[in-house]
Amino acid sequence: MGKTIIVSNRLPIRITKVDNSFEFTPTSGGLATGLHSVHKNKNSLWVGWPGIGSDTLNQNEWEPLKKSLIDNDYCPVSLSTEEIDDFYYGLPNKCLWPLFHYFIEFSIFNKAHWESYVEVNEKFSKAVIECIEPGDTVWVQDYQLMLCPKMIRDACPDVTIGFFLHIPFPSFEIFRIFPWREALLEGVLGADLIGFHTYDYERHFLSSVKRILRKNVQFNRVIMGSREVVVDTFPMGIDYTKFNQAAQTHLAQKQTEKSELKIQLDVHIKGADDSKLILSIDRLDYTKGVINRIKAFDLFLDKYPEYLEKVRLVMLTVPSRADVPEYKRLKKETDEVVGRINGKYATVNWTPIWYYYRSMDFGDLIDLYMTSDIAMITPVRDGMNLVAKEFIATRVDGDGVLILSEMAGASKELHEAVLVNPFDRNAMADAIQKAIVMPVEEQKKRNSSMQKRLSRYTVNYWAKEFMETLESKATPNEEIGVVKLSDQIVSTVVESFQQAAKKMLLLDYDGTLVEFHENPEMAVPDEAVLNTIKQLTLLPNTDVAIVSGRDNVFLEKWFGNLGLTLVAEHGYFVKEHKQEWVIKGEANNQWKKDVMPIMEAFTDRTPGTFIEEKTKSLVWHYRKTDPELADERVVELKTVLSSLISDNLSIMDMDKALEVVNRQISKGTAVSELVSNKNYDFILCLGDDVTDENMFTSLPSHATTIKVGKKKTDAKYYIEDIEHVKSLLSILADVNE
Repeated sequence: MGKTIIVSNRLPIRITKVDNSFEFTPTSGGLATGLHSVHKNKNSLWVGWPGIGSDTLNQNEWEPLKKSLIDNDYCPVSLSTEEIDDFYYGLPNKCLWPLFHYFIEFSIFNKAHWESYVEVNEKFSKAVIECIEPGDTVWVQDYQLMLCPKMIRDACPDVTIGFFLHIPFPSFEIFRIFPWREALLEGVLGADLIGFHTYDYERHFLSSVKRILRKNVQFNRVIMGSREVVVDTFPMGIDYTKFNQAAQTHLAQKQTEKSELKIQLDVHIKGADDSKLILSIDRLDYTKGVINRIKAFDLFLDKYPEYLEKVRLVMLTVPSRADVPEYKRLKKETDEVVGRINGKYATVNWTPIWYYYRSMDFGDLIDLYMTSDIAMITPVRDGMNLVAKEFIATRVDGDGVLILSEMAGASKELHEAVLVNPFDRNAMADAIQKAIVMPVEEQKKRNSSMQKRLSRYTVNYWAKEFMETLESKATPNEEIGVVKLSDQIVSTVVESFQQAAKKMLLLDYDGTLVEFHENPEMAVPDEAVLNTIKQLTLLPNTDVAIVSGRDNVFLEKWFGNLGLTLVAEHGYFVKEHKQEWVIKGEANNQWKKDVMPIMEAFTDRTPGTFIEEKTKSLVWHYRKTDPELADERVVELKTVLSSLISDNLSIMDMDKALEVVNRQISKGTAVSELVSNKNYDFILCLGDDVTDENMFTSLPSHATTIKVGKKKTDAKYYIEDIEHVKSLLSILADVNE
């Protein structure tokens, strides 16, 4: 088992220069805690920016720092101050952060920012690639490094890669706005396992993959040629024991041991028997819904005046990105709204809002969590929100009420909380009143359920579950029951080809020799493919056949003068070498009169679809239509057709197409006739879809059958893609030279 390489934007340490040396202090936070459990318990390496611009250190300082970091299993990525400004304060924070949180108006689409994003992702990827050894596993973190998985995959095709997005993934309608959307999706899809906090984010991602990249998505899996990418949900937890035990310690404190903040909070509690503290903790960010929350509290005081001088909102706002214009405006507005409400309601002995604009140490946070009666966590959009979970973990007596935004990822787990729409101030005001009057027994019942859940699914369990799922992806080809066509197997195939007295090559067309195209008539063979096939036909004792679903006119146009066998429309037309076309099967097409109107009706209702009429079949193409609409229509059309067609017809699921064809006609029947009584001692068959399975099963046992793409198949082997097919055929064509 190799090592685990964690890749994040920042290393989980704070570096302080003391005289001529550097001191490392671990950073706190949910992500650092969860990944630390992976880092410390395994053979691992953590790759990231150390937090110091490389241009602020001379070579005599940088080299000792780098060595010291490596000695502690950290691999520093060297970034200059300019690179940090262009990268971190560029695309991630000025575009991806607002866009993924549905703040389109704050998103800046700047080409220079994108170019910097690509360059820095390349730097991170290069650092990882230099560290990779056989058997290693790579886990890339978050939106700053979404291109890294593909960059690493391109350099190290066999390495196991995971990616986790810690912020929301937006709906397709939002994500499609991003100018470099294809590159970002392809970057993430370089991973073997992609993780999100909630099923909604997973669903949005898969929708974009289907509709933008037109990839084949099967449930929570994306088919990437010969690779299968798993997309799943892993809701991140907290260090439950840390918060719960800290709360119990604080509960046992003597008066002399209490902090200044705790004493101040106790003064409020003593002010009235029915006094209540509402807690609000956020980083200063427009995604946190701070202004809406304050205004909802204002509405609460106006709507329920009996709580004046009894209820206080304690707001802790942690400074963040203070030099960014949007954050400056938010800070100014927050100050003004708090000032206005305090001016409106305050008395000599009571101020409705205590507002702290600073960070607090861990002990003060525990005091806030424990002393507050209600936590009001109402972001307008949040990937998870661990504050809500931390509040529940500290309720050692079981009481307290959590008011939580339904837009926070945590709401999917903490459904016993009082869930609110953060845009509905009236509902939030009523939620405060509901929380105040909620019986203690109900509070304890709700909190008990949430505490049990959080104590089981901790941040360490989150990391462990992701890594175990990722490691299970590292198991090779046997999971689909087919072996990859390795270089060693290719050598064996070539040797058998050389030694054989009589040879037959059976080749599918679409998806095997050429890529699929939105317009089938545009999917034509290039000069290299034509030359290779021509070379193969000139080899002694070698027969070549193209076995396709295409009509005979198309095959004749492109291959008719090459001296090979052509099989059109899945076996209805056959032309051996330079002979005439022969029709196989019955000539009755009466069924088309019933099927065509149905396909036409579905075409009218489904933009982007069209019908292709062949001599013996009808094909309904949906490659150009919206993939999600296509999924619905395909099921519906198959249901209608199944109840209509007779026993002698079959419905074939093609690549982005449904084909109705005579059941007696198949590629399997066609190739059986081609090879029977011919005494071929070498047969090679290549195909990519369900129609080719008939060929694989109809051939003699000594035939070498190969599926294009890693899919379940009756073929003996699979080959990665069309480029590898071309390479294999080229090797065979040159075998006698």
